Amino acid sequence: MQLTGEMLIGRTAVRGQAGGQRAFNPTTNVVIAEPEFNFGTREDVDRAVALASTAFDSYRNLPLARRAAFLEAIADEIMALGDVLIERAHAESGLPIARLTGERGRTVGQLRLFAQVVRDGRFLSATIDTAQPERQPLPRADLRLAKIPLGPVAVFGASNFPLAFSVAGGDTASALAAGAPVIVKAHSAHLGTSELVARAVQKAAQREGMPDGVFSLLIGAGREIGEALVAHPGIKAVGFTGSRQGGLALVNIANHRHEPIPVYAEMASINPVFLLPHALAERTEALAQGFADSLTMGAGQFCTNPGLVLAIDGPDLRRFVAAASKALTAKAAQTMLTPGIHAAYQSGRAQVEAVDGVERVASGIAAGDQHNAAQAALYVTDARRLLNTPALQAEMFGPASVVVKADDLDELLQVANMLEGQLTATLLLDEGDHDDVRQLLPVLERKCGRILANGFPTGVEVCHAMVHGGPFPATSNSMYTSVGASAIDRFLRPVCYQDIPDALLPVALQSGNPLGTWRLVNGQLSSAAMS
Repeated sequence: MQLTGEMLIGRTAVRGQAGGQRAFNPTTNVVIAEPEFNFGTREDVDRAVALASTAFDSYRNLPLARRAAFLEAIADEIMALGDVLIERAHAESGLPIARLTGERGRTVGQLRLFAQVVRDGRFLSATIDTAQPERQPLPRADLRLAKIPLGPVAVFGASNFPLAFSVAGGDTASALAAGAPVIVKAHSAHLGTSELVARAVQKAAQREGMPDGVFSLLIGAGREIGEALVAHPGIKAVGFTGSRQGGLALVNIANHRHEPIPVYAEMASINPVFLLPHALAERTEALAQGFADSLTMGAGQFCTNPGLVLAIDGPDLRRFVAAASKALTAKAAQTMLTPGIHAAYQSGRAQVEAVDGVERVASGIAAGDQHNAAQAALYVTDARRLLNTPALQAEMFGPASVVVKADDLDELLQVANMLEGQLTATLLLDEGDHDDVRQLLPVLERKCGRILANGFPTGVEVCHAMVHGGPFPATSNSMYTSVGASAIDRFLRPVCYQDIPDALLPVALQSGNPLGTWRLVNGQLSSAAMS
């Protein structure tokens, strides 16, 4: 497929008129010559949102089977791009081919998961309380509830996942599954990758006869296009993965609209790892190696990277630090996604190193003449220093972590209570640690969206039970997840229909249950038609 540098507004390719830029290869540190990607204007935002608003009712009222087929068609078209997509993503991100191949699998896998969710129909939460005209002292009306999509959704491509969290990533897939048209703002770090995927989505929409405007891709310099999208009255929700600064800026715009809207922003997390005493004593070297591998995976550019390790001080912890240090010194420097991300990582490390009482105990192999390459680092401090230095909770977003030594379990609990909201918390434990864990779990339940045992948090499975969310500042709304089947709930709201004639009800609420889906009828689950 030939790249053109154009935006896609519905079915039409549009050449931006507000300047442009070329893509960049962070590995070679040079610009990719062709093509130039041209920036859109506020008029382009208006056009895309107008098309999406016009498409909304047509799209959301399509049979669920057609909506599901559209999602599967997007997956098919992405796979049909073949090596061209992987090679372009590699050139623009510096990520290894194997990593990107796996990410493509995750991208199409979540599209197909949401197709299953749509066909199943349970996401509609169809609920029926039939009329009770003879009830005393007052009769009850016929009441029926189903969820409908909020309206057109703005999605921001993420820097660290050029496929799975970008143009056709989880936000787009879940919004389209909910019945909401999507307008994506492409990330400047992978413009060619974004165009390739967007054209696959556009082709799938045409193939499946979707309304014009169900999907658009915009390109913009700086913040102008993104801010205009979030501020536009036709946009009803926002999906974002990125920095705390960026997420909060969008939340602020959304909250100051005439009609405030939800911004589902997945932001900063340092994902604490709790090393419990019995596990630490029994599996020191294995845990240290697993930690080092997790920390450096993908140059540490995962929102679930283990940026903090907490344990009770003693000989076993010192053995762990020594083993982790040895493992990290053998880790090669890795190219980061952009020069800006690399500079931010260097700045984050410098801030940590400037704190009195923080010692750098290990560094990975130096970058040498590698461009934009991150060198791994491990730091050690004590719990009291962490409790008194909020800056040590800042995400470094790269292959660096801080080991925190606590005097005892009480101090460990004190640190856990002080932590900000997190995406994950990890418990490395053996059976002898269960009593300690019982004290930690209630704290961690309040602090994070996913608690895992005897693993590392950098793997996020796309499935029905996954939660990729958490209290602020991990996300802007801890009630929802951005990964997994439940991500669809972000873009839905309930509507109650009172005494509406059966023929006029949404299909999911009609007495004959044409969809054959499970519904809550007078408090009882049923998939049968009502007599």
